[in-house]
Amino acid sequence: MADKEINLDEKDICILHILQKNAKATVSEIAKTVNLSNSPTHDRIKRLEKSGIIQRYTTRLDRKKLNRGLMVLAYVSLKEHNKKLGAKFIESIMAMPEVIECYSISGDFDFMLKVVGENMETYYDFHVNKLSQAENVGHIQSIFVMGVIKESMVEV
Repeated sequence: MADKEINLDEKDICILHILQKNAKATVSEIAKTVNLSNSPTHDRIKRLEKSGIIQRYTTRLDRKKLNRGLMVLAYVSLKEHNKKLGAKFIESIMAMPEVIECYSISGDFDFMLKVVGENMETYYDFHVNKLSQAENVGHIQSIFVMGVIKESMVEV
């Protein structure tokens, strides 16, 4: 049902805003804010989950407090382009905990990775001993993030 379009009204949108700001908000807290009783609020949340609009609930962590203050955008091009080799590269990326996001992109590169690490030495180790050793990697360009200006979720 995730591909089926769902019509959202003002209350649905308000519920989504509340949950994006605080995924731990209780049904009672949400119901009070959207001016509904608990049961219809709960039903709306379940409908949003079932439709796939709400995919999951997560906790945002402070990377710096977890000693992962270095963020790098690594652009990767593959040597050869075919389904099998592309799938092998993706499989290897999925096994690398340093890679927190991976996008298939167009242009001069095939993938953009968001990589986090402790410092330049740990990124160097990752780059030399993991990423560049992945099968079929052709070229890697690393961009070091100097500061985060905006980091947000999809808004409705």
